[in-house]
Amino acid sequence: MNDFGVQDARDIDVVVIGAGQAGLSAAYHLRRTGLEPDRDFVVLDHAPRPGGAWQFRWPSLTYGKVHGMHALPGKELTGADPVRPSSEVIGDYFADYEETFGLRVHRPVDVTAVREGEAGRLLVETSEGTYATRALVNATGTWDRPFWPRYPGQETFRGRQLHTAQYPGPEAFAGQRVIVVGGGASGTQHLMEIADHAAATTWVTRREPVWREGPFGEVQGRAAVALVEERVRRGLAPQSVVSVTGLPLNDAIRAARERGILDRQPMFDRITPTGVAWDDGRTVDADVILWATGFRAAIGHLAPLRLREPGGGIRVEGTRAARDPRVHLVGYGPSASTIGANRAGRAAVAEIRDLLRSSPPTAPHPQPAAAR
Repeated sequence: MNDFGVQDARDIDVVVIGAGQAGLSAAYHLRRTGLEPDRDFVVLDHAPRPGGAWQFRWPSLTYGKVHGMHALPGKELTGADPVRPSSEVIGDYFADYEETFGLRVHRPVDVTAVREGEAGRLLVETSEGTYATRALVNATGTWDRPFWPRYPGQETFRGRQLHTAQYPGPEAFAGQRVIVVGGGASGTQHLMEIADHAAATTWVTRREPVWREGPFGEVQGRAAVALVEERVRRGLAPQSVVSVTGLPLNDAIRAARERGILDRQPMFDRITPTGVAWDDGRTVDADVILWATGFRAAIGHLAPLRLREPGGGIRVEGTRAARDPRVHLVGYGPSASTIGANRAGRAAVAEIRDLLRSSPPTAPHPQPAAAR
């Protein structure tokens, strides 16, 4: 247990972990049901300021380049400058949203573990103390858990290796030979930016990229979400929605392909001190390897609850963890998009409201003086 001790745990109806799109959506709907921040529910966020993962995006990702940012419930994002960094635009929008609806987000607060407590409550252990809660909304996203694949010889590379989560913008690669690994939206965006500054670029992916032409409407979106949802329902680790939609073939992509920038190579077999190599004898020298290889769900703090299935993921029914109806995961699997996060926040709160009504609160723990 943490230094505050179970006997000093603060009782509360709902704890929301994470103040990105999904967490703020859930907090908004909790308020609409009549629950009060800091009295009935609390929102905990480990980031230093509002903005969720957006606050950490690279400066060259301007708001005009953002694909599919959906407004939070109850307040539109209007009049944003498309050439302003998305980290600033969305950070300011989230900050205004928190203030408008009085969500009183606690930050920076680190959640270290969630475990079984007494009288049917969950204990949420954090850097500001322990909460004993009747329900939990986990909205921690993926940004804090970048995925780094392992390849033979990786530790011998004499150049620089970094992940999308550390991407500083294209100017940092001026005059360098850069290998970009990954066939998703981030990989292609990085590659097209870096190509104008680097001495040379090489693009490698595990699978041949799938390009999508034509409109992508509601029918196609629902079909894509259904594929991701099926994995989660089976208890497998979730894939991103983007992984099943393909990459949009727009004018910028077409121009980059004509210039030879998006000349995809198959995945290399090993890393050497000076670059990468394939078993057929081909080699590419490099100064930098940029891993645009995605992220995994940041749910390690839930480990004490043993929610994972043999397939590696948490089986979710709607937003509710199949192994514990008190736990809701929003922004996880099929809801890991801005519009999906909004819907998941609303759905989770609807179920939590029913849970709170059907199970009256138990006698509270003694409250620490600061919490009374």
